[in-house]
Amino acid sequence: MARQRTSAGLPRVFHPTYYLRRPRRMLLLFSFFVCTTYFLWDRHNLVVYHEETVEELARENEKLEHKLQELTKVFKEKGETLPKELEFQEHEKRDRKSSEQGYATGLLKRFRPVRRKNPPATDVDKDPVAAERREKIKDAMLHAWTCYEKYAWGMDELLPQSKTGQNQFAGLGATIIDSLDTLYIMGLQKQFEKARDWVAENLDFNKNVETSVFETTIRVLGGLLSAYDLSGEPMFLKKAQQIADRLLPAWETSSGIPYNVINLATGHASNPTWSGGASILADSGTEQVEFIALSQRTGIPKYKEKAEKVIKQLRKVYPSDGLLPYYLYPDSGQLGNHGVVTFGAMGDSFYEYLLKVWIQGNKTEVVKHYREMWEQSMEGMKSLVLKTSDGYTYLAERSYSQISNKMDELACFTPGMLVLGIDGASPQKAEEYLNLAQELAKTCYNMYMSTSTKLAGENYNFHSDGMHVGTSWSIMRPETIESFMYLWRKTGDQKYRDWGWDIFQAFEAQSRIPTGYVGLRDVNSGEKDDKMQSFFLAETLKYLYLLFSPSTVIPLDEWVFNTEAHPVRIVPRMNEPISLEDEVRKERGKPSNPVLQIEQRQRWKGRGKIAN
Repeated sequence: MARQRTSAGLPRVFHPTYYLRRPRRMLLLFSFFVCTTYFLWDRHNLVVYHEETVEELARENEKLEHKLQELTKVFKEKGETLPKELEFQEHEKRDRKSSEQGYATGLLKRFRPVRRKNPPATDVDKDPVAAERREKIKDAMLHAWTCYEKYAWGMDELLPQSKTGQNQFAGLGATIIDSLDTLYIMGLQKQFEKARDWVAENLDFNKNVETSVFETTIRVLGGLLSAYDLSGEPMFLKKAQQIADRLLPAWETSSGIPYNVINLATGHASNPTWSGGASILADSGTEQVEFIALSQRTGIPKYKEKAEKVIKQLRKVYPSDGLLPYYLYPDSGQLGNHGVVTFGAMGDSFYEYLLKVWIQGNKTEVVKHYREMWEQSMEGMKSLVLKTSDGYTYLAERSYSQISNKMDELACFTPGMLVLGIDGASPQKAEEYLNLAQELAKTCYNMYMSTSTKLAGENYNFHSDGMHVGTSWSIMRPETIESFMYLWRKTGDQKYRDWGWDIFQAFEAQSRIPTGYVGLRDVNSGEKDDKMQSFFLAETLKYLYLLFSPSTVIPLDEWVFNTEAHPVRIVPRMNEPISLEDEVRKERGKPSNPVLQIEQRQRWKGRGKIAN
């Protein structure tokens, strides 16, 4: 005989009244749930205890290693031989790829960096001067971070002289997010964990304010993605997706070229009035690295599709010389006829990202068009390369057909970009790129050394009698240091480290005050301003630290830096249509395959609370 069922067609054991009429069975069911819950809770506690134990053992191991290092030094000073029972541990320590301590050492182990074919500085770990300078730069980072913690915690940027904070980027804690990867790379575990916990518990994107799509992308989205790639904490990826979703309405235009300003709460997007309704080249063409990376890590194609539609549109109107004016019209998708062609402000990072998206995709067929567009632009850039009578090469600007003999310090990223472009170039092109990079780097160094404070102004004018400061403020920009780092890794030429150290000493002499670091209102008089830019921690100090670090720390064949110096992992782009060819998709008659997800990385086993 069939069992009775409820009116809903379910067995009677699933109906509440069955247990209400049978209190013993209800008690048994309740006991089962209690025991099961207790069992799962107990298992969870065991896992947490195990993780904390492993973490504690790792810290104890680090302390023992440090004591072993000190003991070895004592034995060497006395001229005695290290005891045999300690020799094995010492040899094992010497075999490591980096001398960095704590979490910085763990970073190198986890990433298993491959050996470069011709590493320029294989003896860097044995260089006591480099190690000492690295520690000085870490001390500068600690000073900047500690002052920010004390006077401006949770706000976008510190005003050191006023001893307060300022929100210029929608109050998203820009300095905290910008600093995450710098703290991690430098091995500043305690500071990283405090920043991580703030992101997990306090970062809220529901801000009814207008903010820059570009700045939010490179600082916040880029910083979160980098923190995820470095630490493996899923919370960072979740937050990255949340901010990207709030930025996406900016791309809802007829051409796909985004508006550059958005209200994070309402999603209303627009362009600034000063641009006459136009979008800016750098602002619109510098989101691809971040949005492609987000699609790769989440498996959701919409992010990369929005960002790459911009490049598809620009490719349709790409000039023969590959040089674009910095005004674009989001409605028509056309180039402005009144914008300046420049590798400085408002144009710079567009060209940078053409190359870096190619590198980010591991230089596969899918991203070949980015490389082709970049090479076309580099050919056009030759028309802007000029030289003074005293031997300084510079990048001029062009308005219509008129050349302006002006170069921004921002354009000093170009030497580093050219060095990155050597891989994949013909031998002749590679030599051209390296020679031009070295000449421009010399000019950028002179921008600093030619002033009384040894800090560079915002831009320079070039005349027959040499180069002169134009806009005289300095906000501790990173571009020159960035190029020195790339040139050092490529050539191993000591002068790039020496030049970088000269600039760092100028920052220490002119910009460091007891409450943080400040820029200068005038590089000639040395008058100080009242702001510590978040990119000073994100870029300037990070590139300085990497300049004096082994090339295995964030190796360039595994990582690519966004324009805010946030490193993201290189993930090959395969099984996709050629990214900039609509015809390929039409011919195949089907949408692109889902992007490949990267492997889940080991989590940072910290004690702080992590949002899930």
